[in-house]
Amino acid sequence: MTYDTSLGEPRRDAFDPLIRPELFEGVRTKRVFAFCIDVLAIAVLTFAAGILVFFLGIFTLGLAWFFYAFLWQAVALIYTAFTLGGRNAATPGMRAMGLEMRLWYGARPYPLLAAMHALTFWVSVTLLTPLVLLVSLLSDRKRLLHDLILGTLVVNAPSARN
Repeated sequence: MTYDTSLGEPRRDAFDPLIRPELFEGVRTKRVFAFCIDVLAIAVLTFAAGILVFFLGIFTLGLAWFFYAFLWQAVALIYTAFTLGGRNAATPGMRAMGLEMRLWYGARPYPLLAAMHALTFWVSVTLLTPLVLLVSLLSDRKRLLHDLILGTLVVNAPSARN
C-alpha cells in the first residue's frame, strides 16, 4: 500500500486475481496474439513512413535518409505511446484481443509510461533473452518483467467480459 500524496489517502491494489479471476483469464495467450497484430501494424506504418522519408530525402538532398537508421524504432515508440497511452489504454492488437493496460491501482497509462513500457520490454528481451518472458508463468496476475518494473498489468477489457 502506498499513499497518494494528492488526496492524502492510501492507494489500494485494484486488481486482485483471487477476488476477480475473470480479469486474468486467457490474458497470456491474448497478449501473444495482440503482439503479433501490433508487429504487423508497425511494419505497415514503417513501410509508409519509409516512403515518406524517401521523398523527403529527395527534397532535402539526401539529408532525411538518415532517418532510415532508426525509422522502425521511432514508428514503434510513437505507435505505442499514442495507442497504449491513449484513452483506450490498449494498442489496436490489444483491443482486437479484448485487453487493456492499467496501472496497479487502476489508472490508465499515459503516453510517456506507454513508451517506457515498450522500451523496457525490448531492453529486457534483448539483455535477458526471450526466456525472460517465462516470468509470466510465475506471476499470479500473468505479468511480465517489464510490467512488474513499471507497475502495470494487462487485464481483460470490461467490454470483452460481458
